Amino acid sequence: MMMRIAIIGGGPGGYVAALRAAALGGEVTLIEKEQLGGTCLNRGCIPSKIMKHTADLFLNMQKADKAGIKVEGSIIPDMLALMEKKNKILETQRKGIASLLQSSRIKLENAGAKIKASQKLELLFHDSSIQELEYDRLIIASGTEPLNVPDFPFDGRQILSSNDLLELDNIPKSIVIVGGGVIGCEFAFILSALGAEVTIVEAMSRLLPLPSVDEECSKLLQKEMKKRKIKVLCDTVVQSSAPLASAPQASAPKDDSLDIHLGISPFTDNPAPKKLKTDKIKAEKLAVCIGRSPLSKDLGLEAIQLETSPRGWIEVDDRMETKIKDVYAIGDILGPEKIMLAHVASHEGIIAAENAMGQDRKMNYDAIPGAIFTMPEIGTVGLSEAEALKKGMEINCFSTNFRTLGKAHAIDEITGFAKMIVEKGSGKVLGVHIIGAHATDLVAEATLAINKGLSAQDIAHTVHAHPTLSEIMQELALKASGTAIHS
Repeated sequence: MMMRIAIIGGGPGGYVAALRAAALGGEVTLIEKEQLGGTCLNRGCIPSKIMKHTADLFLNMQKADKAGIKVEGSIIPDMLALMEKKNKILETQRKGIASLLQSSRIKLENAGAKIKASQKLELLFHDSSIQELEYDRLIIASGTEPLNVPDFPFDGRQILSSNDLLELDNIPKSIVIVGGGVIGCEFAFILSALGAEVTIVEAMSRLLPLPSVDEECSKLLQKEMKKRKIKVLCDTVVQSSAPLASAPQASAPKDDSLDIHLGISPFTDNPAPKKLKTDKIKAEKLAVCIGRSPLSKDLGLEAIQLETSPRGWIEVDDRMETKIKDVYAIGDILGPEKIMLAHVASHEGIIAAENAMGQDRKMNYDAIPGAIFTMPEIGTVGLSEAEALKKGMEINCFSTNFRTLGKAHAIDEITGFAKMIVEKGSGKVLGVHIIGAHATDLVAEATLAINKGLSAQDIAHTVHAHPTLSEIMQELALKASGTAIHS
């Protein structure tokens, strides 16, 4: 008898787990109540990159004269056309996933799922019908949704979630983004490039206040924001927002702006935050990008006595198994204790599926690349300098600039640097942090190096093609090996 595998959630974790389990001979049912692809495909990674591509293209067209191209007439973003393009791409991707599932003979149920008892699910279909499904192994990949803050709840019109930002039919004249994390910073560059006046409000002392992001990357990113006239208010929180207090005169056009009230952050890691220059700013829209909430409360976890954290995250071991035997969980539902990235969810899905099918695999988080699609991009892997020092490790750090590369000058992308953290003595690569053009692609080489325990010398002795941006890794490794050529 085939192993019956039920998977709740068809995002990058769930559908990959389904494909792997089916490949190993499982009888797999994938349950997804909305659209295949999850947050990543429908409301995150892919649609935001479609918007970023348009923003990049728009910026390049504005400086086309410097590249020897004369552009006549006006260049104007067309948000309706952009949204149409986005929707076509997403539909194509969803069809591709559906085709993979079908060819692997995976049963797809477009329904909600709730655990009724051990090895039994209740499927709730959109027509209100209910069906029971029995399973031998369960993989939970239900994901998250944008965190809705009670002080300024989403209304989809003036107070926006990251989901709402992906559905804009016009570019706001001004917008305040609450949160200078990955999502907030990416949208700040996109919206600024397309013509919005952008302000970021970040509660911590720097942008991208993540342990995995080197502080020098944050500093350079803030400089680039200043060049693009994006205002950054660190050590600051938004306390409240309300429609503009001053009522317009009868003859004046209606002002739909918001009064946004600020305060010094009680969460900052800055021991001496500066006083606010102003405690109120005005903007057309407010976007809240400060976290995610787990979609766990309606899963019926209590039916199998599976407890969550107070916030609703599910705890697993390194085999991706929960405290309940034969029940696994993967992806963002694991919360910030793990790494909430689509590619991590996919790998967790493979591990969970293989274990559910009787293998013994463990998840390793030591060499997980981070990809941040700001302008310029940021790619990270391994330890930051601060993390390594906190662990008491003896290290050396080396940096080299993109301006040392001929390719960077050729494509007019000289902003940025790469930084390598190596272990003293052995020269083993512990971390690499890149900010610059195509950094999210370039970090793959560093990920392999850390995964395989390579030294800086191993990379230095690897021939890199010229002229390419990948040469920054070779130059960085040469420098770390004491044999720098161009830096």
